[in-house]
Amino acid sequence: MDTIDNQSRISFKAGEQLLSKVPEITLYFWTIKVLCTTVGETASDFLNVNLNFGLTGTSIVMGILLLIALFFQFRAKRYIPGIYWITVVLISIFGTLVTDNLSDAMHVPLELSTIAFSILLAITFAIWYGKEKTLSIHSIFTRQREAFYWLAILFTFALGTASGDLMAEGLGLGYLTTGVIVFATVAFFALAWKMGLDSVLAFWIIYIMTRPLGASMGDFLSQPQKYGGLDLGATVTTFIFTGAILTTVLFLSITKKDLIAKPSVGEVEIKPQRKPQRIPAIWQTATVICLLLVVSGSGYYWCHSALQAKANILSQADNSSGQATKAPPLGDLTVFKTITQDTLDFVNANNLSGAKTQVNDLEYEWDNSEARLKPMNPTKWTEIDTAIDQVLRQVRAVNPNAATCKSSLEALLAKLK
Repeated sequence: MDTIDNQSRISFKAGEQLLSKVPEITLYFWTIKVLCTTVGETASDFLNVNLNFGLTGTSIVMGILLLIALFFQFRAKRYIPGIYWITVVLISIFGTLVTDNLSDAMHVPLELSTIAFSILLAITFAIWYGKEKTLSIHSIFTRQREAFYWLAILFTFALGTASGDLMAEGLGLGYLTTGVIVFATVAFFALAWKMGLDSVLAFWIIYIMTRPLGASMGDFLSQPQKYGGLDLGATVTTFIFTGAILTTVLFLSITKKDLIAKPSVGEVEIKPQRKPQRIPAIWQTATVICLLLVVSGSGYYWCHSALQAKANILSQADNSSGQATKAPPLGDLTVFKTITQDTLDFVNANNLSGAKTQVNDLEYEWDNSEARLKPMNPTKWTEIDTAIDQVLRQVRAVNPNAATCKSSLEALLAKLK
């Protein structure tokens, strides 16, 4: 891949305006990328829950803003840090929402979303490479290449969201464990690149994996301290990271440290070459894909089998203890009933701030129980999950209404019986 890309660079005629539309890959690039990913996670939650836009409303707003940003990005003649990174922030939010809509609104399993986005990304890369003979972001000098680039970026965020949520929630690993696994994967491929792995292949793998890494970071910062977080909340986390992004982008706009150099008129762009790869890029790609499939497939099978075994044990225990009475489809849900009732008591006492604090327990306990409860009865789990989402939007709203909070909590209690 790199060889073909270098050949494509030296084929331009003298006098052409060769200005890259994307930044150089530096430490600044990866820093802002992770920050954008975290903002994408927390901002979508803030708009969806705190501002009560809902998934549909949030998706529409973010979709319109993304189209506006892409319009200015494509219209620009060169890489402009402000425009480029605003587009990345918005596409990270929209990519997250695509997966969330499939999972929460359409109830598409995360396994299916992960596979579907993997296929779509592979198709995008195949067509891109077939037409341009390179997947390197150092070659984004035409609108067609830029279109392929942004389509690939969208699918990487959607895929990263689906795979990260599958690990953290669907398989019950939690965001901290998921973050550790993802960080180790990123470090492994960064080291592999240093040792000769194709740079284009390493870049795109790391780009995908930084999505769940950023989500884990956002979850750690926003969660209450009793759940192992720093208790900054989604709103504060969003503003802190947005400020960090703006500061870094301003720095890059002034210093130009991330610009890809333009060759002088009449000269040919020739960059120092790394040592020739011992294994061709195509075989490296095939080997890495096979490795990822084997490792991820084995990990999924092991975790899923363990969860299913636990679900079967719990189901048998409930059936034996229930005797003449039919056991509930999800087993004993007393902990969720108690938290919901306590939250309702706060609302009835007109203590909406107390209700907002109490409802955090409901979200935490429900998310941690997803991997155990969902296999027992996916239909019933989805029904309760939808009701809990409604409670979170009403209670966590910027200006919560006591009547609507009470209504949503009572509806949830009815479904928990």
